[in-house]
Amino acid sequence: MPYFIEANNWPSSSPDLNPLDYKLWRVLEERACTCRYPNLVSLKAAIVKAAGEIPLEVIHECIDEWPKRLRLCIAKKGSYFLLIV
Repeated sequence: MPYFIEANNWPSSSPDLNPLDYKLWRVLEERACTCRYPNLVSLKAAIVKAAGEIPLEVIHECIDEWPKRLRLCIAKKGSYFLLIV
């Protein structure tokens, strides 16, 4: 993940502002969890492989969505919000 915001400035527990929760985890799950794995080692290998195959454009989309998400979070005073992209 590019360093577009310092880790100590990330909100501690907001799934609405965490790119892993709102976008990348779904993409990773779609790519890596298409079948059952016989053991934890093979599941981990599939996740690592799938993570390496996430298109750079998807990561850029996450970065580009941040300002809009931050503005919504401020408007909602830290409460949850729904962003339809």
